[in-house]
Amino acid sequence: MDKSVQRILVGVAFFTLTILGAVGGYMIAGWSLLEAIYMVVITIFGVGYGEVRPIEGAPMKAFTILVIIAGALSVAYIVSGVVQAIAAGEIQKALNLRRMVQTIENLNGHIIICGYGRIGQMLAQQMAHERRPFVVLDRNADKIAHGQASGYLCYLGNAADEVDLEAVGIHRACAIATVLPDDAINVFVTLTARELNPHLMIVARGEVPATEKKLRLAGADHIVLPTSISALRMAHLLTNPATEDLLAQVNEQGLGWANLGQLLAEIDIQIRELPIESHSSLVDKTIGDIETRGRGTFIIVALRRNDGQIMAHPSRSSVLQ
Repeated sequence: MDKSVQRILVGVAFFTLTILGAVGGYMIAGWSLLEAIYMVVITIFGVGYGEVRPIEGAPMKAFTILVIIAGALSVAYIVSGVVQAIAAGEIQKALNLRRMVQTIENLNGHIIICGYGRIGQMLAQQMAHERRPFVVLDRNADKIAHGQASGYLCYLGNAADEVDLEAVGIHRACAIATVLPDDAINVFVTLTARELNPHLMIVARGEVPATEKKLRLAGADHIVLPTSISALRMAHLLTNPATEDLLAQVNEQGLGWANLGQLLAEIDIQIRELPIESHSSLVDKTIGDIETRGRGTFIIVALRRNDGQIMAHPSRSSVLQ
């Protein structure tokens, strides 16, 4: 049990015993129940009203002094427990905030998710599933609390503010996803992020197709239009119902219709990106060499060069660099 709660409970118990003992003592002295309760209340709380009966004799005076001291001490003990509980909560909150800030400062090559609405929550879940380092940035305290309760690294701030973007490590991040429900804000966040980090990959959400051009001009690398995706799926349902039946079976298992990687995983196939670093043993090897060494367990479906050129279905003689 928490020490502050334990202190409050002990104080309440002692205060209750003090009242019961004081009432019993006055009743033994010949006072009625109501008179005894009235005397205890005005004595402990120091109201200062006149006694129902005059306190005569040393024993009654000593007893009343003990009631005052015991009552005051028990009340002070309860108050100290309450103060301790509040202080401990604030200190813990401050420690958690400091720990979160330090964790963000140590992040490198992470992903920033701007907005923790429905899309932001789904994106965070997927990043956590993929074990990719990320931080959620939102100006809504309730959403941030929800994200922290889910175990995510979250920061309360404005995604359109340079200071807050720098606080979540925009200069060290590898990518940012701005999925706020307002297209204008997404454009502004994209513009600000591109200015702060020219090498950042930016994925932006747009509600209307007209926003796509603005997002690209602002510096977004990829634009996702949820409404267009939904319309395409509805069209696919009408024109390819058999395929959708297969995807629906996957959806019933909680994998999601649009997640091609998870769909292929059902038949033991995965799609992955493999970066070729300068020190990799795969440098100067051909596509054919790698596929042969893999003994048919994998195939290379595309090759992206360092300059951004993408080669779909590369030839077996293509050399990795």
